[in-house]
Amino acid sequence: MEIIPAIDLRNGKCVRLYQGDYEKETVFSDDPISMARRWQSEGAKRLHLVDLDGAARGELCNLDAIEKIATAVDIPVQVGGGIRSLETIEQLMELGVGRAILGTVAVENADLAEEACQRFGEQIIIGVDARDGWVATRGWLQQSGTTAVELAVRMVGLGARRFIYTDISRDGTLTGPNFKAVAELLSQVSVPIIAAGGISSIEHLTRLAELGVEGAIVGRAIYTGDVNLEEAMKSITQKP
Repeated sequence: MEIIPAIDLRNGKCVRLYQGDYEKETVFSDDPISMARRWQSEGAKRLHLVDLDGAARGELCNLDAIEKIATAVDIPVQVGGGIRSLETIEQLMELGVGRAILGTVAVENADLAEEACQRFGEQIIIGVDARDGWVATRGWLQQSGTTAVELAVRMVGLGARRFIYTDISRDGTLTGPNFKAVAELLSQVSVPIIAAGGISSIEHLTRLAELGVEGAIVGRAIYTGDVNLEEAMKSITQKP
């Protein structure tokens, strides 16, 4: 299983939100590029970047920081937040981004999501961000009428090859992942799933690995020290 450090960008800074609440922000660094280099030096094989401003506004807002991070590290980066067009995906790929994450688009514009999956293949990840089982969109500020499982099954039918499942109520809380929801999603689709939200210990990572997820995104826990990234990397068998 791959352990993927998260770098959430807001106003050019590296921050973490509590349950996706923009009013409950903790700034962990004014220099996200240095944070990216740190996680790479501690053994990360991939980075997860989220443009929080972009997610809420519907367009990339931290493109400069994303570009600098992509060029500053030698490992792949995946980016989500405000990606609502094929042109934006192309722009990110040109900057060296390895994967683009589509969340709101998957719910609101299935045709665009399908075209993106067909055109970019493995470079597209569908973000399934759920609160109490229901998918939330637009920076998690709006709840849709679609369940996480419904969205995932629909997207597989349109060509999706990978998902990130985030339990919003657990995100940034250090209270543990929603193992039940992750297991349910794994039972319904046959493509790789990356889990996020609530991870605060190596035990959590071990349990996710046992469930069969491809990767786990760790945010607040590695910034607070609840999880030592180097120790976690040694404890969890890495896929090539």
